Amino acid sequence: MTIRKAKRKDIKDITKLLYHLFSQEIEFTFNKKVHKKALKKIIKNKNIGEIFVLIKNNKIIGSVNILYTISTALGEKVAILEDMIIVPKQRGKSLGTKLLKYVIKYLDKKQIQRITLLTDSDNHKAHKFYQCLDFQSSDMIIYRKLL
Repeated sequence: MTIRKAKRKDIKDITKLLYHLFSQEIEFTFNKKVHKKALKKIIKNKNIGEIFVLIKNNKIIGSVNILYTISTALGEKVAILEDMIIVPKQRGKSLGTKLLKYVIKYLDKKQIQRITLLTDSDNHKAHKFYQCLDFQSSDMIIYRKLL
């Protein structure tokens, strides 16, 4: 099993993973064209973010998308964790934990000061997963406006 940064050739497989993710999301729907476009932009420009893939038996079975910004509160670079997914047949084997621990260690070496993520409010399994990796819930409330 290996973990590495995604390459352009991985976009098709990562898009398949996004199908699994967005089929369980409340607020989002799968849109292959849009997702491929976004993945290309992220992979092309490391200032936007980085995508990490988990490979087992030469197949991508998991991925996590990290986006970067600067926090005015911290005065430093921070990360937004998006689209963490392990294929359904491989869940419950600590693979997501391995992937995320790898990414956390990588971000720590890059001196990233904070990782923020969103989960569906009723996804208690995800809440427990992130809490086991020392993520803390926040009293902040999310608001969005689509343009």
